[in-house]
Amino acid sequence: MTLIGMSKEDKRHDVDVLNRSLFFENQGVWAYDFAATKLSQTNVGKAVLALALENQADHKKHQELLISAIHDLGGTPVQAEKQYDLSEYLKRREGDIDSDVNLAKLALALETDAAVGYVGDTMDLKSHSLMALTAGIANVEAIHAARIRTAFNALGVRMPVVPASVINKSTRDSWVLTVSEQPGAHP
Repeated sequence: MTLIGMSKEDKRHDVDVLNRSLFFENQGVWAYDFAATKLSQTNVGKAVLALALENQADHKKHQELLISAIHDLGGTPVQAEKQYDLSEYLKRREGDIDSDVNLAKLALALETDAAVGYVGDTMDLKSHSLMALTAGIANVEAIHAARIRTAFNALGVRMPVVPASVINKSTRDSWVLTVSEQPGAHP
């Protein structure tokens, strides 16, 4: 990664930005582990788990990439927490832990926010090499959201896989599903 010519201040700045991203990758890995303990053994639960494990594998790779970049900058990566607070998502009814479908909605909200967050973080970085890294991760996070929406379609909950031509703060709500949406879809 090309970090030659960066000032110490710019490196510290980029470490802070990357640690913010790493915090949310850590949260994503934890959330998928947590959800796995709540999913049922139905076909829907098994399908959600399979997709969750694929997405989680990407999050683990993102963790490795971010940790490596933080080390390259001379920084210290933020450590994963034992648990994360998802209560704001639950308050906004952007998922729940009471059914397989609502767990998938929660994952969709988290993945959407990850994509949106990476867009903002990419614009905040000083290093062009790191911008390329986080922009690439943002794309994968958007793919995760689209894959979850595709899974809903496979389960008979019809919706556009890509509900907006961009994914950012202003389009976030078009990507996320609330618990009250598609009430007949619960197992």
